[in-house]
Amino acid sequence: MILTVGNTKGGVGKTTLAVNIAIARALAGSDVLLVDGDEQGTSVAFTELRTEKLGEPGYTAVSLQGGAIRTQVRQLASKYDDIVIDVGGRDTGSIRAALLVTHKLLVPVQPRSFDLWAMYQVAELVKEARELNTDLAALALLNIADSQGRDNEEALEAVREIEGLQMLGVTIGRRKAFPNAAAAGRSVLEQSPKDAKAVEELQAVIRAIYN
Repeated sequence: MILTVGNTKGGVGKTTLAVNIAIARALAGSDVLLVDGDEQGTSVAFTELRTEKLGEPGYTAVSLQGGAIRTQVRQLASKYDDIVIDVGGRDTGSIRAALLVTHKLLVPVQPRSFDLWAMYQVAELVKEARELNTDLAALALLNIADSQGRDNEEALEAVREIEGLQMLGVTIGRRKAFPNAAAAGRSVLEQSPKDAKAVEELQAVIRAIYN
């Protein structure tokens, strides 16, 4: 499967999700390609850190921009079990190219007004992409969610009303385990000691996407 993790809004945790998903799939035995389509290059930088810390990342990582994402991913698709594309931060040619070749788009969103407003822009991009990629599925994920309060439920209700997006029935909370693991070049699945809640939430997201 080709999975794109993207949003036109930055700071929503898309790269953290992308690398954790790529590592999880690799740990499960898949041959994984991680495509860094973000101009900031955070996924590649993480992979370099991971290689330095662990010796090898366990997956292949490449940096592609703009239309190269569309052409190169199509050429490489048959060589990998899973491709994870990390793209976005704003409306770019890279995210538009990724939507033309991906099977599923995962859109992380925080329970904040600015994040929710950006979802309408994402929905419009999905609508345009579906004119050529008719089977594109767009899945919204409440990410870095609050531990309590009404904001989470209000955000879920707001996204459910946006045409063209499907809200995943799982949530990832605001957990220090994710940045702590990333700083060590690891996934929360590899962290020691493990944060059981972070592991449980990540695995639930992966099941929701891949099963």
